[in-house]
Amino acid sequence: MRRDDPLNLPGKPKPYVMAHRGNRVACPENTLAAFQRALDDGADILETDLRLSSEGVFVCIHDAKVDRTTNGSGAVSEMTLREIKTLSAAYGRSEFEAEQIPTLAELTAILPPDVPLALELKADQFLIADVCRRLVRELDQSGVRERTVVLSFSLARIVTMRSIAPDIPIGWITLTRAMPLRGVQFLGPLWPLMILNPFYVGLAHLRGQMVGPLDPTPDSRLWLYRWLGCDVVLSDDPGATIQALGDRGDEQG
Repeated sequence: MRRDDPLNLPGKPKPYVMAHRGNRVACPENTLAAFQRALDDGADILETDLRLSSEGVFVCIHDAKVDRTTNGSGAVSEMTLREIKTLSAAYGRSEFEAEQIPTLAELTAILPPDVPLALELKADQFLIADVCRRLVRELDQSGVRERTVVLSFSLARIVTMRSIAPDIPIGWITLTRAMPLRGVQFLGPLWPLMILNPFYVGLAHLRGQMVGPLDPTPDSRLWLYRWLGCDVVLSDDPGATIQALGDRGDEQG
């Protein structure tokens, strides 16, 4: 993966399918079961959310608290990894009772060598340079640095990451800005913004930026994203989205 084109996947047609928290329709979100299901579905890119335990271990969970997705309660940042690992991340689904909140290391251990990783930085700890350095070291040690992009709604978090590791692409997610932001390699605008500004993708491409609309249930709008020239589509159910895209073999990647 080239650094000037962070999610360039030679031989694969666009739009690439990015699995949102794994396959969170078939499995509880942000679990190894969800990630493996997304990989089995054929997802091109795997996305997860990243937070830190009280001792600074990187864990894959969306919310600041464990209450919604596990049988426990409390803030992730105030729990040790040992405490986090006592919880079931089944999200109320009995067949997944054994699932836990995975660490980043556990996720990268199952990541195939040709699948990029998108990490959404969910906590303000990523404003701390040393935390970003530790994340970069872990990405190095797991061999995924060259195929990782970091994302956030917080521009400050991804700018901090870029100051530590300029080679790792950054992506900005927005709910309100209908013009592409300069200075990032990837853009994730809330999907109605692309109707407000149908030139969004074209402008981003002129600057060498890639675009993947924030739309985790994209199947009814795939025609729009193809027409606009989007590089990536996000999906809660990557298998269904891949099926909805149909035969992509004749498209250019």
